[in-house]
Amino acid sequence: MKAKYGVALAIGSFALGVAAIQTLHAQAKPPVYMVAEINVRDKAGYEKDFLPPVLKNIKENGGTYLAGGFDKAQAWSGLPVANRYVILRFDSMDHAKAFYNDKQKEFERTVGGKYADFRIIAVEGAGMK
Repeated sequence: MKAKYGVALAIGSFALGVAAIQTLHAQAKPPVYMVAEINVRDKAGYEKDFLPPVLKNIKENGGTYLAGGFDKAQAWSGLPVANRYVILRFDSMDHAKAFYNDKQKEFERTVGGKYADFRIIAVEGAGMK
């Protein structure tokens, strides 16, 4: 009877250890924040033709919409801001690259370019120091 409990305890401990290692491994890659600076020239066209497929692509690639929208940013120093800023979060650079792949870049150029000018920046998150 005691042997059964010992085996169950060993299996449980092993599973807990595996889960802890996977969690630590997942934390080894910092999250990535993508900042989009967008000067929208045609808001109606942008919202109708460009935005819905992009939001779908963000979601499909694990992105989280953190902040932004039209006329939400303020310049406190330096150059004036564009009329739309967006901040997205991805679990890793690989996830961000999966979102911003060649197909997305082409869609941005051909469809988005009709309505807006873009500047997209991706930056790895910093650990607590």
